[in-house]
Amino acid sequence: MVPEADFKSYYGRPIVKAPVWRHDIAAYLFTGGLAAGSALLAAGGDATGRPALRRAGRLTALGAVGASGYFLVNDLGRPERLLNMLRVAKPTSPMSMGTWVFSAFSLAAGVAGAAEAAPLLPERGVPGLARKALPPLGTAGQWAAAVTAPALATYTAVLLSDTATPSWHAAYPDLPFLFGGSALASGAAVGLIAAPTTQSGPARRLAVAGGALELYAGHRVEESHGLLSEPYRQGRAGRLLKAARWLTAAGMAGAVLGRRSRTISALSGAALLAGSLATRFGVFEGGVVSAKDPRYTVIPQKERLAESDGGDRS
Repeated sequence: MVPEADFKSYYGRPIVKAPVWRHDIAAYLFTGGLAAGSALLAAGGDATGRPALRRAGRLTALGAVGASGYFLVNDLGRPERLLNMLRVAKPTSPMSMGTWVFSAFSLAAGVAGAAEAAPLLPERGVPGLARKALPPLGTAGQWAAAVTAPALATYTAVLLSDTATPSWHAAYPDLPFLFGGSALASGAAVGLIAAPTTQSGPARRLAVAGGALELYAGHRVEESHGLLSEPYRQGRAGRLLKAARWLTAAGMAGAVLGRRSRTISALSGAALLAGSLATRFGVFEGGVVSAKDPRYTVIPQKERLAESDGGDRS
């Protein structure tokens, strides 16, 4: 009798090609989420009359999206490759749509962030005209950034799950919620760190909502996809995601309990930021591991074939 086939591949090589992305992309996932969450924080702070939240959100969104651009270009190798992506708009391509979302958000966040410099300009001459023009332009940019923020926070999840990388592809129902919750938590962290306790109420509520979504979606990613959830629980990915859970939970608790303490609020914000960072790197590592091990490709395929054969016989 022919022995039953196992999950080995020719010469022990992976069946699917592992992502060629470096850890710059994992950092890009984090900074993009931070920029999106901070933009939403800025809009909420402006709408509720909390200038410290508005200022912190605008400046962090600008800095984070600038860092995202650096990490992306550094991974691509040449800046013109990013510009070449803007030559076409392909609705069926997450990368194409993501490039346009990133570009639109960057422009809006840049205008909003620049408006925070208006009070520093002289009141007369050309700088005086800029001093008057920047605030309304900043408000428009702020709301444009807030509108595009949800897409910026989640398109990278769609991009990962659209690949052939087994554990990323299997988690496609949950990754957008995980990345969205992580973005909200990191944006809330900015408010907890930078704003006085008298203005940080919305940031605290955002921390609880974003953290809860991140924890729930993270649990589903780690537990709900059979064998393909395994890479998220083992090795470096497992350690990162476990740390992310504890940091996020601690940050949520501090956000609730530290209403009157600036120190506890700042520590809670730091924990939320670290948790969001660990989440993005953990998901990145888990996907890479699943692509390198043939069994994460072969065994799920065999299981799907067995289910299909059983359905045909019935």
